Amino acid sequence: MRILILSDLHANWPALEAVLADAEGKYDRIVCCGDLVGYNPDPAPVVEWVRANCAVVIRGNHDKVVAGIDSLEWFNEVAQAAARWTTANLSQDELEYLRQLPPGPVKFHEFQMWHGSPRDEDEYITTARDAGPCFEWFELPVAFFGHTHLQGGFLSKYRRVGPIPTVEKKQRELVFQLEPDTLYLVNPGSVGQPRDGDPRAAYAVYEPEQKIIRLRRTKYPIEKTMNAIRKAGLPEILGQRLFAGI
Repeated sequence: MRILILSDLHANWPALEAVLADAEGKYDRIVCCGDLVGYNPDPAPVVEWVRANCAVVIRGNHDKVVAGIDSLEWFNEVAQAAARWTTANLSQDELEYLRQLPPGPVKFHEFQMWHGSPRDEDEYITTARDAGPCFEWFELPVAFFGHTHLQGGFLSKYRRVGPIPTVEKKQRELVFQLEPDTLYLVNPGSVGQPRDGDPRAAYAVYEPEQKIIRLRRTKYPIEKTMNAIRKAGLPEILGQRLFAGI
């Protein structure tokens, strides 16, 4: 069994296409840790693809705001503009799909998943100190999360928490073997808007029988997304940040 782990697609269709091409169909199931929409100009095709292809999907904060579950007040002006545009450019059926997405934590095939943290789906987990309390919620050795747009994550062994290595810019993949008596909190990174200084789309593949997790990066035509952002009338900064991966 190989499971393709996606998160933070953010309506970036060229990035999603590149990830699927890079993964080469070498997976049996697909799951998504939330934020299908927001920021970028292709919410409808991304939502429809996720709806048709993902075995499990949990909601992200942008999904909630676009669907009218949460208030726009928590977003900055740029994110608010993108959210309003997104709501106006999705069908009522697509908006209802977003409204019905479950919050985390959710269990699937020997792992858990959530968007922010198991305590609060909107919490950002960016440091070992942030991650420490999350391990108290573990019911299985592995969990996947998103929200930060930072690929990597944290591990806990004998209650000592440390970082998981990340893919360097000269690499396409980092593979690590799961060890006994260790808990893993893994962020596959963002497909549609990486923020770790690497503009390549990020994702992960989990092989539970082999106890292997693969963190992967792949290039995509950012200029195509940028052109679509301009055509849609979305804020220019949304395209500019994609080139820098911030």
